[in-house]
Amino acid sequence: MIRTIGIDPGSRFTGYGIVEGDGHNLKYIHHGTIRLPASRSFPERLKMIFEQLGAAISEYKPVSMAVEEVFFAKNVKSALSLGQARGAVLLAGVSAGLTIHEYSALRIKQAVAGYGRASKDQVAGMIQRIFRIDAQIEPNAADALAVALCHLNTHSSNRRWEALNKP
Repeated sequence: MIRTIGIDPGSRFTGYGIVEGDGHNLKYIHHGTIRLPASRSFPERLKMIFEQLGAAISEYKPVSMAVEEVFFAKNVKSALSLGQARGAVLLAGVSAGLTIHEYSALRIKQAVAGYGRASKDQVAGMIQRIFRIDAQIEPNAADALAVALCHLNTHSSNRRWEALNKP
């Protein structure tokens, strides 16, 4: 089983979710949301992302990290803040020795809900069903679990294709 941490980066909320899979079985491990108070300076919030993700990585010991790719935004300031938050996320993963994988929102939604334009509610509902989680999941954590699930499915599919194409 491969353990991975999925990340939905944000400058106000960063979701993370840890799952295991082997191509046939999936297992939910943990999820959470890092809340970044507006009262803190932006550099302090980036430090919080780095430190809290580092603590989760240390506790749950994933071997890989899957992160949602940056999308194009109309608001340049928001896009820059998101990019910096992603930088703190990537630094936490690389510092812990994890392999990093990036997926578009379209691909993640397609992997989880079967439709690349699925709503946040549809993605969260599928995540709750797939992992049999009864409690309501915060949107950022549900998205992070979706990123992790997308990676496990992609990784398993790639391994099967490689096995089929070996001479």
